Amino acid sequence: MATTTPDADSAHCGCGMDAEGRKAHGVDPDIKAGNLTRLRRIEGQVRGLQRMVEEDRYCADVMTQLSSVQEALRSVGRELMRNHLKHCATSAIKSGPADADAMYDELINLMYRSIR
Repeated sequence: MATTTPDADSAHCGCGMDAEGRKAHGVDPDIKAGNLTRLRRIEGQVRGLQRMVEEDRYCADVMTQLSSVQEALRSVGRELMRNHLKHCATSAIKSGPADADAMYDELINLMYRSIR
């Protein structure tokens, strides 16, 4: 039986989502640390972009840095998706047809959101 969550597009999370909402349990500490490191680096890059705009830097240079930030964010997204597939999706799919169908819908929605 599928677990209901606050978001109708979400499936039962195989990594042990809280009954109250959307907090995952059992996240690999190394993956979490790596993602936090990447996000802190991205935060610094965004501050650098702000300075570049404030200083009226050459548009092409700003655009190049912007592309770097976007790729760094995509990298974090790939890691999160990999972890979600490896743990949450695998568990939900193995748990039965209702959870599997909900997870398939969630994955399709995630893919479409990420390609926009």
